[in-house]
Amino acid sequence: MTRTAGTARVARAVGIVAALTLVAACGVPAENLPRAVTAPPGPFPSAATAAPTAAETGAASEVLYFSRDDRLVPVIRRIDQAPALDAQLRDLLAGPTPAERDDGLTSALPGAFSSAVVELADGLARVTVAMAAVDTGRSDGLLAYGQIVCTLNARTDVTAVLFLERGAPLSVPRADGSLSSEPLTSADYAVLINPR
Repeated sequence: MTRTAGTARVARAVGIVAALTLVAACGVPAENLPRAVTAPPGPFPSAATAAPTAAETGAASEVLYFSRDDRLVPVIRRIDQAPALDAQLRDLLAGPTPAERDDGLTSALPGAFSSAVVELADGLARVTVAMAAVDTGRSDGLLAYGQIVCTLNARTDVTAVLFLERGAPLSVPRADGSLSSEPLTSADYAVLINPR
């Protein structure tokens, strides 16, 4: 090995060590103790969200279907424990929360029925409804039935939903515009469902 080649290797090694030293020195120095950091003046972008409420951090899920722009939209609420069938129907009938309304969600149920009661037998949710006595002028009855069917059929213990009025099967609209007095599933309203 010649002296020039050896000198070149030493020079290259020194250069690499110098470059690594400079790179290591460019970082933020470590501190022994934590220190308070003051946030820069706002306003900040609205990407930050409020802390979740207790209902958003529960151990169980409750699926409810509301509407937006003539479509059915599934909403998942976090709750402490899985709701009973009648409790889930009551939550649906109560409508969207203020935060859900701010997100553009609404319900076709107000004014459609004066009452709705549900019972479960062998996977069939039998929903007895009393129609509203006063015509509210709403024309979204299809969405109202779709909300109930899709909400109840999202449960693992419900295979289909049958509507009754005064003990007799009620003919209700499906997404294709046809009327049915047979048990319904969310598949009957699939073309109206928007993913969240």
